[in-house]
Amino acid sequence: MSTPVATGLRSRMPNPLPFVPELAVVGEGLHKVIKNGSIPQVTVHLLQLRAGQVLGSTYFTIRETGNLRQAGESEERITAVATWRDATCFTEAERVALELVEAVLTPNPSGERVPDELYAKASAHYDDKALWTLIMAIAHIGFFTPVALIAKPIPGMPPGQNYSE
Repeated sequence: MSTPVATGLRSRMPNPLPFVPELAVVGEGLHKVIKNGSIPQVTVHLLQLRAGQVLGSTYFTIRETGNLRQAGESEERITAVATWRDATCFTEAERVALELVEAVLTPNPSGERVPDELYAKASAHYDDKALWTLIMAIAHIGFFTPVALIAKPIPGMPPGQNYSE
């Protein structure tokens, strides 16, 4: 596989930190919250991979696929995220996390995005801290969605190296 530099692939925009240094503080805070240990990191990566798929973001899908591989996840589970509803390889808690991220990111023309029934399912699998952590994992994707879709950082490159000069 050729590297982005070898293929001439570039992001649309330069690294945001010289222009908006406060972004580092916000990003660091979000990363700290989603790594607080109240939910497995694999669950965070699964829901963020699904978010990337729903949003149509190559950057997010490549990043989270890589994170899942690095965590030792099977290709079966990684691939099945796209069709998680009928896949048999996810725990009930993981299914709830995937359902939550879809509900938040997908309009529901017939009612609430997160109805009481879905909240009750989530509450059955996660305590308050874990549920807030799930919410922040979804917020993390929401916060960085404009970056991924507008600035288009280079997929597969580490932060700081995935922007044009």
